[in-house]
Amino acid sequence: MMMMFIASIMPAILIPFVNHPLSLGLILLIQSTLIALISGWLNLTFWYSYILLLIMIGGMLVLFMYMTSVASNEKFKFSPYLTTLLLMVSMVWIPLSMLIDQWFINSKIMISENIMINSPVESLNKFLNFPAISISTLLIIYLLITLIVVIKISKFKQGPLRNYN
Repeated sequence: MMMMFIASIMPAILIPFVNHPLSLGLILLIQSTLIALISGWLNLTFWYSYILLLIMIGGMLVLFMYMTSVASNEKFKFSPYLTTLLLMVSMVWIPLSMLIDQWFINSKIMISENIMINSPVESLNKFLNFPAISISTLLIIYLLITLIVVIKISKFKQGPLRNYN
């Protein structure tokens, strides 16, 4: 678990050194995947983190389409400074992960006891009880109405910002 926390910090370190939109999107996708994995392990059920990851990927697809329609011919090249920084961070991270691995083995006993207390069925059950089910139903109806409105607003005759010839 601690290795996942450290692995989720590494893409955040790289963000200031990257200036291409595709590489920023890739870093954001890696970061959101790692955070979805961490939140899934902490909640004992992965459905909430899976939904968050799908929403994030949907937003990334919209940003990717916008980026390709606005700046499609920009060259992608690797920076030697970024490559050196990534190599140095990984050289520090490997010995640190070996030290943390010993701590992780000792903490597995506490995690297994926590799983016995909070089973995945009980953690999902609290979202399906009376107060939460009304909010979930309201959210589902709101998303359905929003989907219908977006479909009605969009026009089939108008295309993207640029022609793909």
